[in-house]
Amino acid sequence: MLVNFTKMHGLGNDFIVIDAISQAIKLSASQIKKISNRHLGIGCDQVLIIEPPLRPDADFYYRIYNCDGQEVEQCGNGARCVARFVVDAGLINKAKVIADCLAGRLILSIRNNNLINVDFGCITAKISKYIIDKPNLPTEIYSISLGNPHGICMIPNIAAIPIAEWGKELSLLPCFPEQANITFMQIIDPEHIKLQTFERGANVTLACGSGACAAVIVGQHLDMLNQTVTATFTCGELTISFDKNSSNLQMCGPATSVFIGRFRI
Repeated sequence: MLVNFTKMHGLGNDFIVIDAISQAIKLSASQIKKISNRHLGIGCDQVLIIEPPLRPDADFYYRIYNCDGQEVEQCGNGARCVARFVVDAGLINKAKVIADCLAGRLILSIRNNNLINVDFGCITAKISKYIIDKPNLPTEIYSISLGNPHGICMIPNIAAIPIAEWGKELSLLPCFPEQANITFMQIIDPEHIKLQTFERGANVTLACGSGACAAVIVGQHLDMLNQTVTATFTCGELTISFDKNSSNLQMCGPATSVFIGRFRI
């Protein structure tokens, strides 16, 4: 069987996007690991599979798989890419789409400047602070769930730390029973932060949309960030807005198609 796919990325966080609406396809964990392999397959951080909606008021449902084959709940950069995909592929003929995933519902809007806005709706996430008693690691970490678990660490200088080493060790802390995405945040000023993320099941990625959202919510909780913040990653920026009064969370950024192709099962 030949399967059509599109390679996409959001600020370098890359995906294999598969339309399972117009083609019948179901992949096993081992198949996802093979096509995600950067040396022996196509290569990606996550595989996104777009399926027909499960509820009549949604436009589609999408599944997110890390490159280790594990299905996960949320992916902010992936959400923007699936919005771009369904519009470009002609599956949906409107600028605003409603998407469901394991973490819940998102409203995705394509703006005139080619950016895609993700409205996560009302977020009432609990934030917990944990003290880390390990040498050579940060002394504290904040846990927060946006459908998927996150750990946020404040860092004076991101460029000076071993992201992969620290991220892996922190993701396995007892406070994260299902492991977590670990985001290191350097605050430049109340409206600008720099971020690096270690994602469970995918290692260090060039960007993490839900990690940026989690970092901004934690930063606001600590009265260190304003309502709207620019989050800078290695390959670009996201704009994150969180209104503490309404608990509404929004993210805006690019989504890029790289190439289309086919692989054989």
